[in-house]
Amino acid sequence: MKIDKKLIKELVENLKEFELSELEYQEGQTKIKVAKATRGIDTTKTSAVVSQNKAVLKASDDSDGIRVKSPIIGTAYLAPEPGAKKFVEIGDKIKKGQTVMIVEAMKTMNHVPSTADGEVKKILIEDGQPVEFGQTLVLLK
Repeated sequence: MKIDKKLIKELVENLKEFELSELEYQEGQTKIKVAKATRGIDTTKTSAVVSQNKAVLKASDDSDGIRVKSPIIGTAYLAPEPGAKKFVEIGDKIKKGQTVMIVEAMKTMNHVPSTADGEVKKILIEDGQPVEFGQTLVLLK
């Protein structure tokens, strides 16, 4: 197996840019994991949730509704291109599978589909904001 050094460098840059401690990438049978060393931290005694991205913590406040979550780590965009009409607005009725936004990761634009039919109650991120895997992006009612 040939190691793609360029890909590893790009993963390390994403680790730093999004202030992550660990990042995993898989394509076919190839799986790459990069992580920062954590010295002197006993994670078994840590009980608080700590995140530089305040939107992740704020998203947990909204408990009622259907959550559309980010499938990957990247940068979220509410429209297909700058200045274009947003995919969804608050109050829009949407169908399951409809694109609600795009998450860019490693220069690839990934459409994020709605997981259910519903009405957009809240958009929990801003255009161009970094997002984490599993972070709630849109709340439906």
